[in-house]
Amino acid sequence: MIHNLALKTVTTTGHALGTKITLTVFGTTDKTLTDGALALIKRYEDLLTVNRESSLLMTVNHQAGRQPVQVTPMVFELVKLAVAASQQQFGFNALIGPLVKLWKIGFKGARVPTGEEIHHRLKLIDPDQVELDDRQQTVFLKRPGMEIDLGGIAKGYIADRVRDYWRSFGIVNGMINLGGNLLFVGPSPRRADGRWVIGIQDPRKERGADCQQVLMPECSAVTSGTYERQLVKNGHHYHHLLDPQTGRPRQTNVASVTIFSRRSVTGEVEAKRLFFAGQPLPGWGVGRPDLYGALFIYNDGRTEFVDRRP
Repeated sequence: MIHNLALKTVTTTGHALGTKITLTVFGTTDKTLTDGALALIKRYEDLLTVNRESSLLMTVNHQAGRQPVQVTPMVFELVKLAVAASQQQFGFNALIGPLVKLWKIGFKGARVPTGEEIHHRLKLIDPDQVELDDRQQTVFLKRPGMEIDLGGIAKGYIADRVRDYWRSFGIVNGMINLGGNLLFVGPSPRRADGRWVIGIQDPRKERGADCQQVLMPECSAVTSGTYERQLVKNGHHYHHLLDPQTGRPRQTNVASVTIFSRRSVTGEVEAKRLFFAGQPLPGWGVGRPDLYGALFIYNDGRTEFVDRRP
């Protein structure tokens, strides 16, 4: 059965969420469900993007300091999850939008802002200034100029929804790749033990060059790293992961952290938690059967693996 599945593969590629999307299903040559998954991803992007003037999330941002905005149940669920994680104050902050747009690292017009500009924007990123109404399904940003940016969590959430979509049609084996955000559906059809061979990007080399491979059961693999988007100014390198405490790129010896977890959205949150911690946290993953492991890659090339594999 494994060999028959491996012989039948269908892949759809496209561009969404600001990155290349690759969707692969094993056991069929019918593109209906891979094409349908790409269409689903683009629908989510239409609701959640903050890189266009028009989206449901941008409507929330435009009404900051004015009035609550009723959103869809899916958007409300994701915003609620993101705000709750932000309130833990470990580094992830879904209200970081004003600072992201100030630096624009990875986008046209990227620059190093002044200390005064940063100080002003820091006043607009308090997650406690978000009012969520469960009954009305509304989101209200209390201060004018506040913005929600779900870029640090949306890919994981969307990948989980694509998995749900495939499973509803009986898909047994598949791979979801949202620009390096990986989610593996079912056991690998390429190995008798069902484990997936996951290559981890070497931060010091071109995309696609692995520094290590990890064998995992069905899981998500999400990476937070300093190498994806950078700004070089006057000999200084500035990466895109901004510290909500300082408003500047986080100073760290960590080049990347990859989280292996049951759900991709969990991986998004935990990758930021460990990246900002800068080292494995004591007891991380203990008592959490949904967390399978974490791989740290440091700036000097060292690697460290926290193994919680089932």
